[in-house]
Amino acid sequence: MNVPFKIVKLTGEFIQQVLNDPIPTHRHDHEELIIVTHGKPVHMLDYVRQQLQSPVIAYVAQGKVHNFLPDAETRGWVIRYKNELVPDSRFNFYSNFLEQVNYPLQADYCSTTLESLCEIMLSEYQQETINYLVIKHLLSALLSKLETDTRQEYLDSQASNRSQMVTFNSFLKILEFNFMRSEGADFYADKLNMSTRNLNLITQSVFGKSVTDIIETRKLIEARTLLLNSGKSVSEIGYELGYNEKSYFTRVFRKRTGVTPTEYREQMMTAIS
Repeated sequence: MNVPFKIVKLTGEFIQQVLNDPIPTHRHDHEELIIVTHGKPVHMLDYVRQQLQSPVIAYVAQGKVHNFLPDAETRGWVIRYKNELVPDSRFNFYSNFLEQVNYPLQADYCSTTLESLCEIMLSEYQQETINYLVIKHLLSALLSKLETDTRQEYLDSQASNRSQMVTFNSFLKILEFNFMRSEGADFYADKLNMSTRNLNLITQSVFGKSVTDIIETRKLIEARTLLLNSGKSVSEIGYELGYNEKSYFTRVFRKRTGVTPTEYREQMMTAIS
């Protein structure tokens, strides 16, 4: 994308064009929010396929390979933006630890604040001379609103007390600096001055996953990125991620994805070539 921002309204006419001429699987050089207000489209992210239930927001981070397959009833918005326009959003941060970042919305949410902000951004985007500073403020407001109001099973602050959320986010920050090491749950619990059992209770409460599962997911997401964007061998990638043996890395990768690292690389390169 050679501009910092784009917005598209998913009207009936636009969806019909996509159905007649589907968009091929592609890789992102930008961030993307897909806001689905109606319909049941299929979203594929790094070959993980999921049918979305509207209303919902799907976030796609830079560098991801994805495809969006709408049905005839799909309506909503697609917002694309360069990370430098609005850096450090919660969407971007959590995408490192989740295979898909989807945020279900309340049924009446899309017809109020969200719709209004999108319409204003579309109006600004359609101006002969686009004021990207105004766009930046509007997008920041939209992301702030979404980050405050979105509800999903593993990131619902109402389901966890504040101290749990603080501990959980501290764990993720420590993990981000250490996930390439061959460290398990005990290492992170020790860093947080708590028992492994209590840390697991917190991650299960907030994220619905064990500490070990979150660690392995972070490694898997990085493995996919390296397989796609680097020329490193499977052995080199496995060693870099803390797996001392190629066979063990391959076994873990295949268990989580259904294919070996080599097969994944070949499939992805074929899809986006």
